[in-house]
Amino acid sequence: MKSLLFSLLLFFSVFSSLHSQEKPNIVLLLSDDQAWTDYGFMGHESIKTPHLDRLAKRSAVFKRGYVPVALCRPSLMTLISGLYPHVHHVTGNDPTPLKGDPDKYNQLRAELISNIDKHPVLPKLLGQQGYISHQSGKWWEGDPKRAGFTEGMTRGFPKPGGRHGDDGLKIGRKGMEPVFDFINRAADKKKPFFIWYAPFLPHSPHNPPERILKKYTKEGRPESIAKYYAMVEWFDETCGQLIDHIDDKGLTDNTLFVYLSDNGWVQNPENKNFVTGSKQAPQEAGVRQPTLYSWPAKIKAGDYSDVITSLDFMPTVLSAAGATIPKNLPGVDLMPLLTEGEKLDREAIFGESFSHDVADVNEPEATLLYRWCIEGKWKLLLTYDGKIGRYGSRHKREQPAPFLTDLLADPNETTNLAEQNPEVVKRLAKRIDQNWHLKKAKLMGKLPE
Repeated sequence: MKSLLFSLLLFFSVFSSLHSQEKPNIVLLLSDDQAWTDYGFMGHESIKTPHLDRLAKRSAVFKRGYVPVALCRPSLMTLISGLYPHVHHVTGNDPTPLKGDPDKYNQLRAELISNIDKHPVLPKLLGQQGYISHQSGKWWEGDPKRAGFTEGMTRGFPKPGGRHGDDGLKIGRKGMEPVFDFINRAADKKKPFFIWYAPFLPHSPHNPPERILKKYTKEGRPESIAKYYAMVEWFDETCGQLIDHIDDKGLTDNTLFVYLSDNGWVQNPENKNFVTGSKQAPQEAGVRQPTLYSWPAKIKAGDYSDVITSLDFMPTVLSAAGATIPKNLPGVDLMPLLTEGEKLDREAIFGESFSHDVADVNEPEATLLYRWCIEGKWKLLLTYDGKIGRYGSRHKREQPAPFLTDLLADPNETTNLAEQNPEVVKRLAKRIDQNWHLKKAKLMGKLPE
């Protein structure tokens, strides 16, 4: 009897161990302020990204990947919640500053952060599946444990300096040990893990190591450009260190790597700033982001022509982990496409842009500036009358008419084809309204009759 009982216990122990190991480790590699063109695998003529290029060779590569909003905080909140900014209500980086009333301003900051408590978020849902998780780098929503991370580098508001990452922003720039230590502990415990690696790279300040900068410094190239190029390679180098550490631990085959950037950036050659029409903007330079999905044991590598969005990240990861996907998520589970080649059942993707500062925490439309839709080759951009506040120079609304582009022929969005294609404009405008969950937004400019 004791022998039978021992055998049964041994069987269930082994079964449980095997079952837990079936769940993939999940590693999100998230760059900060990087243009969609700025990679070796995207054909950049100068920037070197050998480690991401190596990852791309074993990945499903979506060169037409997108984020729905071109600003870091709402973009990150979208990744962690799987929701559009107008649904999760984190539409900007900060509340509108209140002169002379710091207490009220901090109250609004706390109210903005409280949105993380109102929606199912990825670390909590993965935790229900037995995952442990680690946050490093950019993080705006207070203490990362509030979102379900079991470990985190960021202290978070209301701690001093806890705006967008504090101690977490050291990762990459000052070594990788906190992430490596976490991986080692997870491997020792044989626990599946989720890593949020969102370093402050290549984000300004652009202060790359001299050993990298000298590769890009040459006659005729502005210093600001050389420094930005070097920052991109520095970020790539840290990704390589993380990928190699996981490989050295023998965990690569059962690790799902996902790479993208939070928003675009086009470096101004004359100063330290970005070019208008990139960061904060709804144009391709702001929202297009090539995206990689790599899971050697499951995912078929290669170039995929499908148009995807960062909203797909959460349902895809939950599916890979065997978790239940919340019913209200607008993104698509990509796993059937990635593993079986099933056709992606979606006709269009959507995005929206708001002011940098949140004028009304409870009314997203108060700062709504743009909404857009991509359907195949077409992209329709509509302009709205939300308050701009600070950074007005970043948003040009002198010609607010609907702007229709053939992205395949004109990826820089230089020519408006709306007048020649009124039926396309009306169809995509209808799609945009059907995708909106609030009251009617106030459009600037007129749609075709």
